Amino acid sequence: MTSSKDIVLNAWKTFSSRDADRIAALFTDDAEWIAPKGNATAVALDHTDHMMGAQAIARFIAVEMHKLFSAIDIAFRGVYADGDVVIVEERMRATLPGGKPYEIDYCFVFTVAGDRIREVREYMDTRKGWRMVFGEEAECSGDRVPDLQVCGLSRPAR
Repeated sequence: MTSSKDIVLNAWKTFSSRDADRIAALFTDDAEWIAPKGNATAVALDHTDHMMGAQAIARFIAVEMHKLFSAIDIAFRGVYADGDVVIVEERMRATLPGGKPYEIDYCFVFTVAGDRIREVREYMDTRKGWRMVFGEEAECSGDRVPDLQVCGLSRPAR
């Protein structure tokens, strides 16, 4: 039987393929990916911070996130496993629209069920994320969202 740690490490390799079908196969049908509410990536892409279902998660990893991030480089800082829970610490570097650099540390807590991922809880420095995506002066208070055009971004069509 494959260990939970091996399942998660294989998932990271598969994420880079950008093959939505292969990525979806990594997750249970009812999988959830929970990120901090109002994080800069979700706001910039007009996307949810709580994805539900293997297909929705796969579409985000394979397609949606690449509308904001290019030249993505992931460096693992640590991978820790205990039973069906795997914690991944990583640093993501990427290029934002207009050529601005993006660099932030993340912590992901994966819960594995059998040989697939059932849940991912994502943690990061949301304030730093906002500054990197929207600029130093950007703030989010209530429904106020920075002018995405000024930041070199455009809100996706619905």
